[in-house]
Amino acid sequence: MTEPTASKLAHAIRFLAIDAIVRATEGHQGVPLGMAEVATALYTRHLKFLAADPLWPDRDRVVLSNGHGSMLLYALLHLTGYEAFPIEQLRSFRELGSHCEGHPEYAPAHGIEVTTGPLGQGIANAFGMAVAEAYLNARFGSGLVDHHTYAFVGDGCLQEGIGQEMISLAGHLQLGKLVLLWDDNRITDDGSTALSISEDVAERFRVAQWHVVEVDGHDLEAVSAALAEARRDPRPSLIACRTVIARGLARLQGQRGGHSARLYPEDAEAARRDLDWPHGPFEIPEAVGQAWRAAGRRGAETHAAWCARRDALAPAERAEFERVLAGQLPEGWRELLQAYKREATEREDAPGGILISAEINDRLTDLLPERMVGCADLEAPTSHKRRLRAFTSQDRSGAYVHCGVREHLMGAMANGMAAHGGVLPLAVTYLAFSDYERPAMRMAALMGLPVKFVFSHDSIGLGKNGPTHQPVEILASLRAMPNMLVLRPADAVEAAECWEIALEHHSGPVSLVFARQALPRVRPTAGADNLSRRGAYVLAEADGGPRAVTLLATGSEVALALAARALLQAGGTPTAVVSMPCCERFDAQDPAYRAAVLGPGTVRVAVEAAVRLGWDRYLGERGGFIGMSGFGASGPAEALYARFGITPAAIAAEALRLLTH
Repeated sequence: MTEPTASKLAHAIRFLAIDAIVRATEGHQGVPLGMAEVATALYTRHLKFLAADPLWPDRDRVVLSNGHGSMLLYALLHLTGYEAFPIEQLRSFRELGSHCEGHPEYAPAHGIEVTTGPLGQGIANAFGMAVAEAYLNARFGSGLVDHHTYAFVGDGCLQEGIGQEMISLAGHLQLGKLVLLWDDNRITDDGSTALSISEDVAERFRVAQWHVVEVDGHDLEAVSAALAEARRDPRPSLIACRTVIARGLARLQGQRGGHSARLYPEDAEAARRDLDWPHGPFEIPEAVGQAWRAAGRRGAETHAAWCARRDALAPAERAEFERVLAGQLPEGWRELLQAYKREATEREDAPGGILISAEINDRLTDLLPERMVGCADLEAPTSHKRRLRAFTSQDRSGAYVHCGVREHLMGAMANGMAAHGGVLPLAVTYLAFSDYERPAMRMAALMGLPVKFVFSHDSIGLGKNGPTHQPVEILASLRAMPNMLVLRPADAVEAAECWEIALEHHSGPVSLVFARQALPRVRPTAGADNLSRRGAYVLAEADGGPRAVTLLATGSEVALALAARALLQAGGTPTAVVSMPCCERFDAQDPAYRAAVLGPGTVRVAVEAAVRLGWDRYLGERGGFIGMSGFGASGPAEALYARFGITPAAIAAEALRLLTH
């Protein structure tokens, strides 16, 4: 059997993509057809992987940042022998239930490292993976952790602002195991890139201290040589691959329509003639198929040697390594938080909410060495560094990443860390700036990644910085995001409980939301039970008769609700206060528990220094809301609460008004 040429291997990618897109009647052919030679060079000659073990911890990571070109990845996974991608899956491209979805969806056991589609997210995820690899390499050594991260990248990824954020920080940190393969076809959905940019894109990387190689993306030997050069260079690498979009489709190649114009059977037939591919739809000649499957087995010896090194570890070292990779928490972490809760009930001071979180985070330092913190240039006001050293180009063992003013990159970096495994990522900033990282937060929720987003300055309570920094609408918007837990604790006891909830939650991200201002103690005791785990609980029951009023509050407003309860009780109105640190958890409780907490037939008043949206489902027929109806203002926190009517007296007055109607 004659060994197939490299061009035939690349054509196998092309025609699987063409056939799948023709069958689906839609898709994006530009990427798989334009990057076929690039992908062939990477997978057959350089990539460290074993198709039979997609979860091998020391595999090279591959991210298809230009995720619309998903058939490039699906073709590669099928050809190299990934079990999840038999030819039947490619035939069902874009059909409900297929592994070949319109854009790649996170499924590491199938060979898909992250969900991509929103441009720029993938390259930032790849950056996070490279950070995680470097940190784990510093901790466990090159014998266990020594791999590269590759990302296929399109023009759109580099036009997004997050692209420049990544270029800048990756160059600064000198992440030498990060390699981008840029599909430099100079076409976007609108047409030529000249419509919207005129800079030298490669030069942007050079000035950011990247290693840059420019090659003909259809010259497989040149691409392979560039990949070898990238592996030798200590800097992150950009391989700028000059390509022709949709190469092989005479009607569309090099044109705007090459991106995603409808393909017809006639296009496939013409491509088969032009590229000398006399095989039917979804048919791969035996020699080509064998060569590709051999590429999928090429890493077997390296894999076996790695397994031998892992197996030779001392039992305690191996157990710790495997614990970290599995995302399991060490013994003693709950006890640490329980001890903090007990101490919190005894302290006389009332720290700022974010400083409480910082104390908890600091106490976890020795117990959770896998925890890495990223912060967007707010080290002093958020205080989540403390005993952590900085992760730098010279010290990969540091667990604190100074992200600069790059919130979007920080969030996507955290996603990449979580997807990589072995790292427990936190991303810390002000709540108002969550809008800058929201696309990454949405992707974390979509992928079910256990990222911990930590926020400070959560309301008008931050005071004189004014309405630009007072996020009155953001709590509601985060609660609207599927698979996002939003936790807003009222004091140090609840903060410890919310941290416990966040750490034990593995099926999605968590937003831990803290006040800037002092949080006085509202929980007088701290039992073993985590009362916050059910989302809401009765903090103070009504006295002097059946409950007439239920006050619902979160965070810093719980103390105000307790003060309002005192006023109402003094006037003879039996009033309960419910603390609701997590609406999502409360909504998941059984109807009987929810009814008992809310108080059937009672007047209910919700109190939160944010907008009303989302609260009405708890308020019933006789419900009111004390909070914000617009943006805030600049002034002392106490004056702002008074100006906007978020006071114990106003809460009590609203409850009494509803009682008389």
